[in-house]
Parts: sequence; C-alpha cells; structure tokens
Amino acid sequence: MELLVNKMISSGVQIILFSSIPFIWWLISARKTQKFGKWLGFKKPAGGMKTALVISAVTAAFLLLGAYSLYIVKGIETATSDFKGLGTAAIPAILVYAIFNTAFPEEIIFRGFLLKRLQNKFGFKAANSVQAVVFGIVHAIMFFNLVGIVKAVIILVFTAAIAWFMGYINEKRADGSIIPSWIIHSIANIFSGLCAAFMIF
Repeated sequence: MELLVNKMISSGVQIILFSSIPFIWWLISARKTQKFGKWLGFKKPAGGMKTALVISAVTAAFLLLGAYSLYIVKGIETATSDFKGLGTAAIPAILVYAIFNTAFPEEIIFRGFLLKRLQNKFGFKAANSVQAVVFGIVHAIMFFNLVGIVKAVIILVFTAAIAWFMGYINEKRADGSIIPSWIIHSIANIFSGLCAAFMIF
C-alpha cells in the first residue's frame, strides 16, 4: 500500500513538473485560441481500425526492444527496481507508475509539446526526428554511467526509433492525438514493471 501511495504522489509531482513549461507556453501563445488539453493533443484519435493496427504493431516492437533493453541492464537499479520480486502485490503500483508516473508526463513533454511546437515551425520530419533523438538521449543518459557507452548507444537508438514511430502515429495516423503514444508507452512500462515484479530478467 505504501508503494502505491508513493507512486501516486510521485505521479502527481511528475505531471505538474512536466506540464509546467507547456502550460506557461500555452498561456502566452495559445490560451485565446485553443484549450490546453486539445493544444497538447488530448483528443480522440482518428483513423479507426487502421490506427489501432499500427498502434498494436508499434507496441509489439516496443515490447521486443524493451525486453532486450531490460536484458542489457540486468542487475542494475532502474525505475522499476521498486517492484522487484513483489509479484502480484505490486500490480496496482505498477499501473500507476506506468500510466501516470512515466508515460503520461513524458508524452506531454515530448509528443504533446516538443513535437507539436517544433512541427509548427520546422515541419513534421525535422520535428519528429528532433523529439525522437532527444527522447533517446534522455533515456541513454540515465544508463550511461551504469552500462557504458556501447549499451547506452543501443538504448538511445532503440528508444529514439520507438519515439519516432510514436510521433508518426500521433501526427500522421491519429490527427495529432497523443492518446496512441500514451497507450504504447504505458503498455511498454507496464511490461517492464511486471518483469521486475516477477523477476523475469
């Protein structure tokens, strides 16, 4: 129960922190023309079944790459180490962690804010590449001192590739909705949490 409460508190803090810069930007530049949620991309995804199939394919790829990434950081303290060996008792905390502590705030800042703002100025291709590389670098930096440069570069490439596809789905398949990438990201993080809880890697 304590772990769940901690993850709920941590999620609230993360969401506030990651939303603060986009919120200030919106207040200054778009408050009079668009609601904050819609400005970030919180709306029903377009594309129907075709979008759902693409989401499924990217999720499967993310899980495969995620499994390999978990393998190469085996034995190292990660964000999911709190769940290690806890089994089913950790599932509520894993869900909060995966959906609201990591995926939600990261989607706000990377696909909801960075991608959309850069896209308005530089076009989709450049903006999507930038957000993907930045996403990859942030994740690689977290592990650089622990796993060394080669594994950190592998993590960078994997996470950047997935981030690129998530940006593509959002903007080109789902009419700018960030719901698809939030779903993909959440499922991948749930998988990581469950792997820790049941000590799969």
